[in-house]
Amino acid sequence: MVFYFWDMRITSTNIGNPTTFLWNGKEEKTGIFKYPIFEALYLGKADVNKDTIIDRKHHGGINKACFLFSADDYPFWKKEYPDLDWDWGMFGENLTVEGLDESITRIGDIFQIGSAVVQVSQPREPCYKLGIRFNDQKMLKKYIQHGRPGTYVRVLEEGNVKMGDTLKVQERSKNALTISQFFSLMFAKKKNTEILHLFMDNESVPEYKKERMRKYL
Repeated sequence: MVFYFWDMRITSTNIGNPTTFLWNGKEEKTGIFKYPIFEALYLGKADVNKDTIIDRKHHGGINKACFLFSADDYPFWKKEYPDLDWDWGMFGENLTVEGLDESITRIGDIFQIGSAVVQVSQPREPCYKLGIRFNDQKMLKKYIQHGRPGTYVRVLEEGNVKMGDTLKVQERSKNALTISQFFSLMFAKKKNTEILHLFMDNESVPEYKKERMRKYL
């Protein structure tokens, strides 16, 4: 059964080309510089077709096949960084989504988008490459404090997603762990016991993430 839960739709579809930058005196490459392409994206099981993934140890794969970020957060960040050349895809997202709310979207929620079916798997944990994109490594701390990280999804059924497509909830996770709670738990010095147990009991949380948290039980 497919039904609408809250209004979310695709504002932009974005992919990137390899971009070279200097980091600690060495040349590195990244795919975080993404831009709108105004055509459908094909979501595959391990990545987005025609997108650039340089570091496959930390990006892409079953648990990070596609990254979604909220269009609603762009005004906040534009005020923080008014001198940047703004466009959709600034956060390295493949899909910019109007209405994405991490405080109510649960880990394990399943959505149909276009002809694809995806499942929320984990929030983005920012690394230095986001700082490179914004030309400011202090961006990482601001991003964590702001608490609106966007989310990675698994692709349960491959398919095409285009601008204007609506996200329709196919299945709501029975475990109430939200993206925001997951994200906060990762960075909290003192772990909330209730949230930690929700996290460990959620079947959709990647196992390698649970391994990092077992020492706090």
